[in-house]
Amino acid sequence: MKVAVITGGSSGIGKTTAQFFCDKGWKVYELSRKGKDFGSVSHITADVTDENSLKAAFDKVYENEGRLDLVVCNAGFGISGAVELTKIEDAKKQFDVNFFGTVRTIQQALPYLRKSGGGKIINLSSVAAPLSIPFQAFYSSSKAAINALTLALANELRPFGISVCAVMPGDVSTGFTDAREKGEDDGSLYGDTIKKSVAVMEKDERGGMSPTVVAKTIYKASKKKHPKPLYTAGGKYKFFVFLSKILPASLANRIVGMLYT
Repeated sequence: MKVAVITGGSSGIGKTTAQFFCDKGWKVYELSRKGKDFGSVSHITADVTDENSLKAAFDKVYENEGRLDLVVCNAGFGISGAVELTKIEDAKKQFDVNFFGTVRTIQQALPYLRKSGGGKIINLSSVAAPLSIPFQAFYSSSKAAINALTLALANELRPFGISVCAVMPGDVSTGFTDAREKGEDDGSLYGDTIKKSVAVMEKDERGGMSPTVVAKTIYKASKKKHPKPLYTAGGKYKFFVFLSKILPASLANRIVGMLYT
């Protein structure tokens, strides 16, 4: 039986993905701060900002199963607000969870993937990586960093038989929307632009695709012998990402601006 570890697996995309892999016959462990066992998914308490807790979690998985085949780095959250009004400590927290949390997870998983003869790492990115969203600059930047990390790692780890890819979802209807941390804004500089922009974004999220669509994309990538470095989840979002590649950057960015400001 293949063994998968999924971070941030207590809710949303992570929980759906954990259950999806279980239903496909995998042994799945979800790592999160406040989760619990559900179905056949085993919970281990861990925090992606704490490498000691991650080390203990991967030690336990390998002790229990004697192998590790897949790691899905899903843990993350979002902040919104204008760049100039965002506290640096809030921006650092965004990167500490989304980007460095992924790095810590990978660093702790790699020794066990090697011992198992290879495996796969799948990072959760976002369509906001190639299409940076106004008033979500730090979230977009953290996901763009995930894409860069993925591309570099894919080349670094290929000699070890470990493949790396990232999945970029578009709008997904989960609790992620309500958990977003909104920056302070008294309206004196940007008027109601920030409020309207975030409202548009959250409306799209609430009406977005099911997390099952993302889970299926992750599973599809996990089955590929030689996965592509980047996958987009959601039909219309594949089109948007395609446009971002063929249109001049200034035009693509202008279109995004028109949608959100």
